[in-house]
Amino acid sequence: MWIARGETSRFKRENDEKRIVIPWCDQLRVLCHSSVGAFWSHCGWNSTKEAAFSGKPMITFPIVWDQVPNSKMIVEDWKTGRRVMIDERIMVTRAEISKLISSFMDPDSKTGKEIRKRAKEVERICRRATREGSSCQIDIDSFIRDISK
Repeated sequence: MWIARGETSRFKRENDEKRIVIPWCDQLRVLCHSSVGAFWSHCGWNSTKEAAFSGKPMITFPIVWDQVPNSKMIVEDWKTGRRVMIDERIMVTRAEISKLISSFMDPDSKTGKEIRKRAKEVERICRRATREGSSCQIDIDSFIRDISK
């Protein structure tokens, strides 16, 4: 699935019928779907939170600003993803993408199993933190009370 804001006809022309190109989607809803096995992301904070909440491993491809430390957190701290490596021409190779996807999706891959397991642990933490009566709800309610005074 490609999300292309604005003009989508070029993407539709250049991609075959195995792909869907749309101008917008509810990303969290898509990520929570059981058919999604991993998420390729630039690692903006919203996408990072949504991947964590959905329990999906990530293929990270940071470009600027907060994306680089977010990618580091996903790959090195949470251990729920792998970063796309680029060659000397600053291009992502088809072989690199294929290798990463295979490592996530192969049910017998030791690396894939560990990443998927860690992603599910992070999901459980996120779900626990956002349920009714959780610390997130208490903090937001307190914040709203404070600014409403």
